[in-house]
Amino acid sequence: MKKVLVIVILLALAGGLAWRIYPKTRSADGAGARGGTSRDAAKVPVELAPVETQTIRDAARFSGSLVAKSYFLVAPKVPGRLDKLLVDIGDEISSGELIAILDDDEYAQQVEQARAELAVASANVQETESALKVEQREFERVQALREKKISSESDFDAARARYEALEARNKVAIAQVAQRDAALAAAAVRLSYTKIAASWEDPLRKRFIGERFVDEGAMLRANDPIVSVIDISTLTAVVYVIERDYSRINVGQEAVVTVEALPGKTFSGRVMRVAPLLRESSRQARVEIELPNDERLLKPGMFALVQLEFGHRDNATVVPVEALARREGRVGVFTVDHAEKKAHFVPVTVGVTTETNAEILDPPLSGFVATLGQHLLFDGVSVILPAPQDSAAPGAAAPAGQAPSAGAAK
Repeated sequence: MKKVLVIVILLALAGGLAWRIYPKTRSADGAGARGGTSRDAAKVPVELAPVETQTIRDAARFSGSLVAKSYFLVAPKVPGRLDKLLVDIGDEISSGELIAILDDDEYAQQVEQARAELAVASANVQETESALKVEQREFERVQALREKKISSESDFDAARARYEALEARNKVAIAQVAQRDAALAAAAVRLSYTKIAASWEDPLRKRFIGERFVDEGAMLRANDPIVSVIDISTLTAVVYVIERDYSRINVGQEAVVTVEALPGKTFSGRVMRVAPLLRESSRQARVEIELPNDERLLKPGMFALVQLEFGHRDNATVVPVEALARREGRVGVFTVDHAEKKAHFVPVTVGVTTETNAEILDPPLSGFVATLGQHLLFDGVSVILPAPQDSAAPGAAAPAGQAPSAGAAK
């Protein structure tokens, strides 16, 4: 029984080994019969694009945000209860327009008190001036008697002392009037602060209420913000550029800005400020682009894409970026011979590169290059060309200057 079991196991092992060896032997025999290797026999389907001559622009795109050209907060200079709020978010306002009113009872009372104190001080001046005139006449009389040797020296000194004392009191009273007058003016100013207005330099340019921070009835301290005021007639696109692009950006340079909220629309701007330093943490510099916004389509806070052009080349030899490939450390493209239906690797020197195209500086190129499938290509490999636009001429080249159709491979 044991011998039978051993024989069965040996037969099973032999059968499994034969099953694994047979496919390899058959494959090798088949390849030998065809007279070549599987690599020689493989054909790679590709898609093509023509080598074109056109203008290519050396540009870079940066992301950033839109900010208002002018932004400030409206806040009271004095504490108090917010009695009336006359504006709301989105309202258009003019320079000097009333924004809010605080409860002014306390400040009005202070004005009345200061006015009463001024009246008292003025009456005191009148009293001292009257007494001073009387004392002045007495002093002059004693002085005349003294000159005639009728009055004594002590009488003359006493009269002069009384006169000088009243003169000093009169000066103090006059100073108190000025002090009370200043206090009245200060109280009147504090009362005027209960009426809160927004003002700016250009009275002809209107602005908008951006945010509201409080409601009517709120108790405010001095400098607590009530609303924000923004100027959106001109916006600023703020971007940050790395060291590689920093030296190529200059004030006055034109820019094209797009925003996600308005697809298909572009806005022209100009570089207005370039920071003279790069942040150590990010090695980036702040760049500000000014954008006219007469139609009020752009809003602060929008995400912005800014394109800056550094130069352009006319009559450049251009291929799609997808056509670039790397083989053995060299960058190149695969050109395709329609007659032989083979691809050839051509090392190239690349110039300006955009998101879609790459400029070829050297060597001169023409014809078609592979844009899809080149990761499977090597020099001299046979390719399967895409179906031509004219189905009556299979395998024929597409017309010059027109990319072949990306049809199914044959």
